[in-house]
Amino acid sequence: MFQLGKTIVSEEILEKEFVCNLSACQGACCVDGDAGAPLSKEETIILDEIYPKVKPFLRKEGIEAIEKQGTWIKGEDGEFETPLINEQDCAYVIFDGKTALCGIEQAYNQGIISWKKPVSCHLYPIRVKDFSDFSAVNYHKWDICSPACSLGKELEVPVYKFVKEALVRKFGEEWYLELEKVGKEYQKEK
Repeated sequence: MFQLGKTIVSEEILEKEFVCNLSACQGACCVDGDAGAPLSKEETIILDEIYPKVKPFLRKEGIEAIEKQGTWIKGEDGEFETPLINEQDCAYVIFDGKTALCGIEQAYNQGIISWKKPVSCHLYPIRVKDFSDFSAVNYHKWDICSPACSLGKELEVPVYKFVKEALVRKFGEEWYLELEKVGKEYQKEK
């Protein structure tokens, strides 16, 4: 672990390698698990605002889940998260064949909205836990992502480089440049 501004960062994001391999995992992170995607309070407001524009991209089951539960819910732990369809798929999931994709991101890609998707999804496999004085930035290992770990190793892409755009979105360009310096030092020592 090392400190970077008001964050405590796990060295695993420097040492582990990762590149999403949708053809292998088929977006399993959007349909497996026991909770929706973590959301900030600000993101709940965004979801409320963009839902009418995202709705045409969603599946019937997703729309039904959202209209029954809301655009976001409070999970068992009291934290905000995306609603689920029958306690499985994220309500915002759509499919391209067998591959799960994000309906929010599809609306973004088509220029309908300017918000890509929840930052927790964008950051994955990094998980951020905010505390009052700092944020913990950790690598989350999940068996369904083993194809992404294999591809990352093959391409030699460390986690922090794979999620650069999301880290800049969450912590800012300056923070990421500092992380990059730490990453380069880490590679020299390795």
